[in-house]
Amino acid sequence: MNKLIFLVEEASEGGFTARALGESIFTEGDSYNELQKNIRDAVVCHFNEGKELLFEDDLLQSQ
Repeated sequence: MNKLIFLVEEASEGGFTARALGESIFTEGDSYNELQKNIRDAVVCHFNEGKELLFEDDLLQSQ
């Protein structure tokens, strides 16, 4: 099973951005919860091959 890693950053204008490392996937959200939903939607759209996708929420936050 392949894993995608997303770089999540706070946007200067507010909200968050996320981009996949090694894939052309980019999304954003006004809140962290919205960003998580948008990441899932973007991944499903990018890999729309009729495959079942498993999402694992392993998110690291630095203080």
